[in-house]
Amino acid sequence: MKILSSPSELTALTQQWRQDQRTIAFVPTMGNLHPGHLSLVQLAQQRADITVVSIFVNPLQFGAHEDYHHYPRTLEEDCQKLSTLAIDILFTPTVSDIYLQHLDCSTKIQVPQFDNILCGASRPGHFTGVATVVNKLFNLVQPNWAIFGEKDYQQLLIIRQMVKDLFIPIQIISAPIYREADGLAMSSRNRYLTPEQRAIAPALFKILNRAQQQAQTTYRQTGHPASYQTLENTLLEELTLAGFQPDYLTFRAQNTLASPQPTDQHLIILAAAWLGNTRLIDNLAFTLT
Repeated sequence: MKILSSPSELTALTQQWRQDQRTIAFVPTMGNLHPGHLSLVQLAQQRADITVVSIFVNPLQFGAHEDYHHYPRTLEEDCQKLSTLAIDILFTPTVSDIYLQHLDCSTKIQVPQFDNILCGASRPGHFTGVATVVNKLFNLVQPNWAIFGEKDYQQLLIIRQMVKDLFIPIQIISAPIYREADGLAMSSRNRYLTPEQRAIAPALFKILNRAQQQAQTTYRQTGHPASYQTLENTLLEELTLAGFQPDYLTFRAQNTLASPQPTDQHLIILAAAWLGNTRLIDNLAFTLT
């Protein structure tokens, strides 16, 4: 495994790989790697001749009162984990490597279709920061494939839309949510949870499962979709009673994140909720049958 921080060194390698007709798969991360990240890396290795992983805590996607300065940075541990997988390149740029000007003056990418709803409504500017840094990394790595987890489902759709709109010749591959044995979606921020909060956290996924089951039961019994608003209100109450401070829990159409129409059968339930100072997100996609 070769570790690089220089964009110019990376692009020189990229150009050489392409001249040699070698395929490239890319996994962008913010570090603090867990088995979910490593599963993305293994998927990348199955796809391509060369696997590139980046670790960069992107300041542009953090709000003024969010955890940028406290976000867990565990580069030494991350390097050990990645070395066991024998990846080709670990790219670890600095903020000044990625943003040549002050953040306020930097060119930014916005995907309006998905930018200001759900997590975008709660975290203004977050997805502009995500789209901008991913675009920069794509330009440096020039991969054939880029691998993203489905836990950040809104982010996944934003990246897919950006690639489509800007004619970026990269195929976006998604991987299922990687979960702990008790159902909690793996996240770098899970380490913020106290033992008491960690015991409560799996209830989020259990409530999503109940939401799916109730929607399916109503559809099978009546032939019509449930009243999603009524169901959402009930489940938000359940989240609160379980000890969460809900941000949202909502049914949406899988491909558009629009409120579901009566004819929509491919749905996803998305939720965000706070446990103490930790914001958890999760989702569950399903098809009404």
